[in-house]
Amino acid sequence: MKKLLLVGALALSGFSALNAQEFRFGPKAGYSLSMLKAETDGMKMNLDPKSSFYAGGFVEYKFSDKVGIMAEVLYSQLGGKQDETFTTVINGAVVTASAKTEYTFGTVQIPVGAKYFATENFALALGLNVGIIATAEGEFDVSGSVSDGSGQNVSGSQAGKVDIKDEINSLNLAPFIGAEYTLENGLFFDARYNLGVSNLSKTSNETVKNSFVQVGIGFKFGGN
Repeated sequence: MKKLLLVGALALSGFSALNAQEFRFGPKAGYSLSMLKAETDGMKMNLDPKSSFYAGGFVEYKFSDKVGIMAEVLYSQLGGKQDETFTTVINGAVVTASAKTEYTFGTVQIPVGAKYFATENFALALGLNVGIIATAEGEFDVSGSVSDGSGQNVSGSQAGKVDIKDEINSLNLAPFIGAEYTLENGLFFDARYNLGVSNLSKTSNETVKNSFVQVGIGFKFGGN
């Protein structure tokens, strides 16, 4: 009788552990705020943030009520912007120019990590975002004028796009930390900070790193 009770208890505990496991999946999308930091010959520069959107899907597996793992595949256009204005004198002529440049990296992101469920609905996430840069381009808009001091002015402007993929490394690694809140119906909201640690520039004396914030919404299918 005691052996039978022991076997029953073990079977019940095994069933409970299996029941606590949970596999969920679904779509997600959201807003990205991307920032580029550049350093050339010891000179550091922070470019203006670039706004974009991302979309993709995810899978999530809970080993228990508290611990789980996750993986996602997302696509986003990251990068940064730069506005410059300067005035200088060349051979007695005053040259004034302004330039607006926007860098866009079409990136496939594969975030993988662990989740800690503080409550049934609220979770903290920690992991690594593996970014693969598929496209890279710079869009520029330059205008300027030259005055020789006699009242004669010459001005002009030029705009266009340049493919810079050959100048950019394809791998962008970014450790991330985030938080997520899930409603009872499966709808969830999350926020995440991704710290870019990879040098994206192929130029020997230049370092470019891309960090970004993501705020998203999604829906979870599956579960017990």
